[in-house]
Parts: sequence; C-alpha cells; structure tokens
Amino acid sequence: MRFTTRPTLQGTFGMVSSTHWLASQSAMAVLEDGGNAYDAAVAAAFVLHVVEPHLNGPAGEVPILLAPAGGEVRVLCGQGVAPAGATVAHYRGLGLGLVPGTGPLAAAVPGAFDAWMLLLRDHGTKPLDDVLKYAIGYAEHGHAPVERVGQTVETVRRLFETEWTSSAEVYLPGGRPPRPGELLRNPALAATWRRLLAETAHAGDREARIEAARAVWRTGFVAEALVRQSGRPTMDTSGEHHTGTLTAADLAGWSAAYENPVTYDWNGWTVCKAGPWSQGPVFLQQLALLPPELPEHGSADFLHLLIEGCKLAMADREAWYGDAAEVPLAELLSPGYNAGRRALIGSRASLALRPGSPGGRPPRLSAHAHTIAAGQGPGAAAGEFDALGVGEPTVAKPPTSPVPGEPEVAADGATRGDTCHLDVVDRWGNMVAATPSGGWLQSNPVVPELGFPLGTRLQMTWLEEGLPNSLTPGRRPRTTLSPSMALREGVPVMAFGTPGGDQQDQWQPHFFLAVALRPPVRGGLDLQGAIDAPNWHNDSFPGSFYPRGMRPGSVTVESRTDPGVVAALRRRGHHVTVGEPWSEGRLCAVARDPRTGILSAAANPRGMQGYAVGR
Repeated sequence: MRFTTRPTLQGTFGMVSSTHWLASQSAMAVLEDGGNAYDAAVAAAFVLHVVEPHLNGPAGEVPILLAPAGGEVRVLCGQGVAPAGATVAHYRGLGLGLVPGTGPLAAAVPGAFDAWMLLLRDHGTKPLDDVLKYAIGYAEHGHAPVERVGQTVETVRRLFETEWTSSAEVYLPGGRPPRPGELLRNPALAATWRRLLAETAHAGDREARIEAARAVWRTGFVAEALVRQSGRPTMDTSGEHHTGTLTAADLAGWSAAYENPVTYDWNGWTVCKAGPWSQGPVFLQQLALLPPELPEHGSADFLHLLIEGCKLAMADREAWYGDAAEVPLAELLSPGYNAGRRALIGSRASLALRPGSPGGRPPRLSAHAHTIAAGQGPGAAAGEFDALGVGEPTVAKPPTSPVPGEPEVAADGATRGDTCHLDVVDRWGNMVAATPSGGWLQSNPVVPELGFPLGTRLQMTWLEEGLPNSLTPGRRPRTTLSPSMALREGVPVMAFGTPGGDQQDQWQPHFFLAVALRPPVRGGLDLQGAIDAPNWHNDSFPGSFYPRGMRPGSVTVESRTDPGVVAALRRRGHHVTVGEPWSEGRLCAVARDPRTGILSAAANPRGMQGYAVGR
C-alpha cells in the first residue's frame, strides 16, 4: 500500500470534504441530524464565509455541480452578471485599461447567497434556521482563526487603517490582525443572518421562507446596504477612489439558475463541468488533447505532455471562452480539432500563446493579452521567476507595488492562489461539488451594516469590445471557479475540486488522472494518494486576476518531484521553479461506489486546514 499523509476515508452513512475542518464538521453534523447532502453543503458554505473570510463571502459567487440520487447531473450557476452600468465606455472614461482588482468597480451582482438558497429550496430538506445556525454561532461567539487569516489581514493593514475602516473594525480587533488561539468574531454578520431569519419567520412553510430570504437579499435591507456600499468612493488597485455601478434594479433582476453540464467521455469516465462562462471546459479540452497511449504517470514525458496540452487549452480559453459571445464549444472538444492541436506538442516547451481556429474561425485575443504575450506592458513578466497576477484573491495595495495583485504571504506550504471548495455525498447517493469564492475581506470594504464585502469578479473581463469575455452588462464574467463531477457508466461516482484561480484546472486533471490510472486501494478509488501526489502548475497564459500577467514557459513544481524529472523538464526548455514540498493544490474529493454503496473521502494536507470527515 502506498504511503499517504492520511487514509482515504470509507463508510456508508455520509462523507464530507472541504477546505476547513469547521465547515466539514458542520456539514457532518447536518447529516447526523437527518439532513441530506444539499442541506449539509449549504451549512458548510455559510460556515466557510465565517472561517475563511479571506477566501470567500456571501456576496461572492459559486458554481455548484449536483447529482441527485438516481437523477441527472446539473449545474447551479451562482455567478452574477455585470451591472447595467458596467460598460466598457464607462470604465474607459475613467481612464482605466483594466478593471481594478479591488473596489466596487470590480463588483458583479452577488451570486453566492441566491445559489445556496435555490439549492436548499429545491434539493434540501432542512429549514433555514437549521443550516444557518452553525455560521451564526461562529460569527457571534467566535472561532479560532487559521494563521492565513491574520497573515492576509497584515498585508492590507495600512489600507484598512487609513481607507477601509469598516474592515478594520472587524479584522483588526484591538488594532492588530487576528491571531491563532484567540477568538475572532463578526457580530455584524451574525446580526445580518439573525435579522434575515426574523424578517422571514412568518413567511409560511420551509420553501416559502427560503423564498422570503431570497427577497430580503434582492430587495430588502441587504440589497439596500449593498447598493449604498457600491456608491461609496473607495480606494482600489488603480490608486484612485471610485464608486461602483451596482443598483437596486441589478440586484432585484438577477437570479441563480440551473444549467446542463458540459461533458467529455474519456477512457470509460464521463467528466462534468460548468459551461464556458467558467474555465471548466479547459479540463475537458486537456483530456481531449491526450493521445491514446500515455507515458508513465509522474514521468518527465507525462508532465511535459500535460503542461503543453494545458498551454493549448488555456490559449483557447483566452480566445474563445466567455459569456459575451457565442462559444464554439462543440468544435473545441471535437476529436478532429484536438488531433490538430495535439500535433503542435513537440519535444520542446512552447513559449508562445497559441489559440486555435475551431471551425476555421480566426482567434481573437485582447490587446492586453497580445501585449503581455510579447513580454511588454503592464502585467508582462519582469523576470523568469516573477509571478504576476496568477492567483486569487487579489489584495489592494499601492499602485507602486511590483506585484499589485498578489498577496504578500510567505510561501510556507500554503498555495499561491486560493478560494474554497466543498464536496458532500450522503447515504442516499446524493452528491454535490461546489467552489465558493469572491467577496473576500481584501476585495472591498466590509459593508458596515452587514459584516461582509462586495466581490470583485468583474476584474476577469476585458475592457475591449467584441471579445467573448468583454465587460458586458447582463453577462457573466468568465470565472476560474471550476468544481468537477465524474461518472462511470452514466452513474456519478466522484465529486472533486480545488481552490486556486487559474491553477484549478491544472491541479484537477493531474489529480483525476492519478485516480483513473492508478490501481485502487482497499477496493476503492485512491483519493488520498491522488491528492498527495506531487503537483505542478504553469503561468504560460494571461492570468485571470489583476494585473493579468503571464510567464511564458514557466512551470512550478513541488520539491517532492523527482529531481530527474525536474532536470528532464529543464532540458526540454521549461523554466522550472522548484517550490515548497507541499505547495501545489488544495484538492477535496468524495466518491461513491454504486455497486456496494461504500462512500469515500479525502482532503488536501497542504495549508494545514482542509479535512475530510465521515462514517
């Protein structure tokens, strides 16, 4: 049996994996109380808002993949759209070439809360009070914060003290950042949820109360406070004070919605992802680019093949993915197109951004992408080992900062780009995977009346007309959030995902192939072994986060990677950075064997906070 940091958990009652142990255990408490996977996921999500506030919040966004027992896989889109006033002309008129990485100009219509309410209404069984009580308890009475919360707050301490003073009230208690071993409270957030419960207490049955909560968010006191915040001049990454474009009409007019997943069949598996308003199909394109025979997993040939395929898929993402124009997805995933693309993978690392021409259409990249791909302009790589704008969340820092979009947090085993993730499977076979993000404490000032900030997802759009990902009112910014679900013979067997911005659909294919290509352990999928395997990422494409940089030819590997593999990659022309031993990925996964009903779960040891629980 291979050594792993933890066992792959197995049981028959229920399994949860998330990026924080308190969220995992809260979800498990809901399962123990008779709730199903969807009740548990909602409870965990609201706890994540409290205990990982530097990684997500209620006004952020979330794509959710759900597989009801015996039903079809569906996508629940919790990615809000650009407000009606968020036009390219408006931002250009402010003298901006990129959407700022922070502040109200970067705020889309908040999507996370409504998506979780729809999931609870349509697929859950528990009343609203039962799923919110865990988050309310941690916000009101406090939780012991992980080190990363305090470290993140330290990077923006001066901004909080001088500009975002409402954030200082929550995240600089006693004038200093939160510390492990001391309770961190957010009484304003607890009061928000208590008021929401009070205002909906007499709405009627379970479903009616959830609908009433959605109305409070979209048109009640929550909406009023969000609009007020959008109108407050706020210092952002441009170095200027700006107001946002979010209005009451924008909030009232948007709702989360269900969609069919995009799927791809590979080697007996069917992988399900959200549509090309996310980067999810990049995962599927990477599978489509694989040859029939693969090199040994973990070898230099294997990594070279995956890295070069990832570059091609990400180049297609830049040219073709988005919500503002038609996406030729059938062609992008077709065998003929990918056979032609596969032929571009040679024995040497490519340093070029090479989007394809599906259906003969000429690719169209933004002017910014052309500029940085040529090594020029803002966001271009300043040196072989510089990493600009490759992670999330964005931190507001002075415009003179050499890396205005990256958190200044020491690389001591934590990942470079983060958000949250959670997976749940219950004893009935219901399964869910979700990647909550946005509305980080460092994205916007805390709304003083609510205890949480607006999001910044519009930073992922281009201020140039006519592109699939152009800033467009009523259209979704292309998100990096990318949960996954895998089926065998049409039956859902695994839900998984990871934080990490542009790295999400690099770490996940590597994990998936480790599961698919390796022998099982204890009769089931080797989830923990696949999570623990040394991982990697590259930045050879425009980053999705301000300032949208790239590093042609870059590859970052964990130091646990075989030195011979590292040397071989360098001989092939890859610019290899050897990172910390446990620094690439924060994967979570749950699984169900439909033959036996045995459930499995595993969680990432990197960052020292993700945990799986179950029985």
